[in-house]
Amino acid sequence: STLRILSCFITLAPVQNLGQFKVHPGGLAWKRQGGGKTIEIDKADLTSVTWMKVPRAYQLGVRIKDGLSYTFIGFREQDVSSLINFMQKNLGISPDEKQLSVGGHNWGGIGIVGSMLTFMVESKQAFEVSLADVSQTQMQGKTDVLLEFHVDDTTGANEKDSLMDMSFHVPTSNTQFPGNENRTSAQILWEAILDRADNGSGSSGEAVVTFEGIAILTPRGRYAVELHLPFLRLQGQANDFKIQYSSILRLFVLPKSNNPHTIVVVTLDPPIRKGQTLYPHIVIQFETETVVQKNMKLSRELLDEKYKDRLVESYQGLVHEVFVKVLRGLSGAKVTRPGSFRNYKNGYAVKSSLKAEDGLLYPLEKGFFFLPKPPTLILDEEIEFVEFERHGAGGASMSSQYFDLLVKLKNDQEHLFRNIQRSEYRNLFNFINGKGLKVMNLGDGQGTSGVTDVLQDTDDVAPDPHLERIKNQAGSSEDSDEEDEDFVLHKDDGGSPTDDSGGEESDASESGGEKQKSSKKEARSSKPPVKRKPKGKDGEGSGKRKPKGMDGEGSEKRKPKKKKDPNAPKRPMMPFMYFSMAERAN
Repeated sequence: STLRILSCFITLAPVQNLGQFKVHPGGLAWKRQGGGKTIEIDKADLTSVTWMKVPRAYQLGVRIKDGLSYTFIGFREQDVSSLINFMQKNLGISPDEKQLSVGGHNWGGIGIVGSMLTFMVESKQAFEVSLADVSQTQMQGKTDVLLEFHVDDTTGANEKDSLMDMSFHVPTSNTQFPGNENRTSAQILWEAILDRADNGSGSSGEAVVTFEGIAILTPRGRYAVELHLPFLRLQGQANDFKIQYSSILRLFVLPKSNNPHTIVVVTLDPPIRKGQTLYPHIVIQFETETVVQKNMKLSRELLDEKYKDRLVESYQGLVHEVFVKVLRGLSGAKVTRPGSFRNYKNGYAVKSSLKAEDGLLYPLEKGFFFLPKPPTLILDEEIEFVEFERHGAGGASMSSQYFDLLVKLKNDQEHLFRNIQRSEYRNLFNFINGKGLKVMNLGDGQGTSGVTDVLQDTDDVAPDPHLERIKNQAGSSEDSDEEDEDFVLHKDDGGSPTDDSGGEESDASESGGEKQKSSKKEARSSKPPVKRKPKGKDGEGSGKRKPKGMDGEGSEKRKPKKKKDPNAPKRPMMPFMYFSMAERAN
């Protein structure tokens, strides 16, 4: 007369999330190790607490008023007594002990408490599942009940397998759910599950509201964003993602400066997976000035009971604001917007580059966010120090307009934001310094003078004559529209080589350059020419070919140098010139 499990398609194999569990007189709290999801349970919301001996550890189960249940695994045996005593004294709750069935039987009874279904074998718990995760339930014949669960694409990041469906066989002789002539025992169980299962907006149910043709930058594509009661769905031409609202940590609304778009970021824990790539942030781009009107497809009773003060029947306004309001009402996630930081153009972000990608760096009140690719969120509590670096150590004039920002985390990971405009330095430094973050200066001092000295104007640095000469030579080939006097054809030096072969003259210093040039010319003019005849077989010069460029009398033909075209393309600097300018300061 007991129920029997007929099938269970793909069993769960979860990867445990390590974290820190805290019990205080006001309730319970759990924080994930390395940052991320935080669970806080108020004392007034607790309904029951249970503990159970599981393989190699102890498990604590907590159930709250709205039907949700949390399970914490990994307690030691000596932790159980101290937890029980503390909860009895400060929380007024006595944890009950549960026993785990390890016999492997697939027949027993079902207990439904709140939104949790527990399968019991000889008064011991075999397993339990959340009915809030059931997307659809139906009868199979007269004695079988099938449960189908929501497909959550975020579970693929933390679990190798996911529970897809489960079926129960309920005999007609079952005493726990007694049937009659009109309804069988399986139908009574099916109706009990149907009342608590969250299948009103399942895979075949209708969405509460839909936003069509939304541009998503990460993962890239255009999607129809459907907001159901238990989950968010991104439906594109090639991809389809379902994300449970419990996986949403926070929403970010970040407008672009001088741009008709606003970015909304949905931060997930665990992330979604596309191929071998994990996406912890969904970056959605909305047109800022677009106005929409959306009606919620919810009953009046559901709005008044479950979503009172969180959702209304209709919304009208900017598309990104309507999207954020509805998603916040359904998921309960918090929303973060730009704080007090403003750039020199009164915007919310500064242009920079991370790795090989250009984007925007948003300094927020509790961290930094780089968008759009790769989306990188850095919390202040994870930062060990920040460091301002001069862009281009050679001190070249073209590098003085930019600087770099290095952010080092406590786990020794570093993020280097490059090519930040020099005009953003003052506002960015004041904002970071005002948050109390440690600033590592490039100078020896501990104050702000080290950063200021490195980022000071190039006019304050003592000039280097040799460096200035190199700059002038490089600039003359790029910026000057007039003909260079060094390359004018001289009557006494008609065959002189161009600057490519004049290595000796280019190494002369400015002070003694003219004297050395004139002395070399005098030496060449005073030295008598030496004529050498090539010897043939008979010792005469008739057996050799005449050199190329020589006429019959043996005189050298000299081609007149063409006049330089001022409109011709300028020759760029050689790579060695960039290298030498960059290394000269060292």
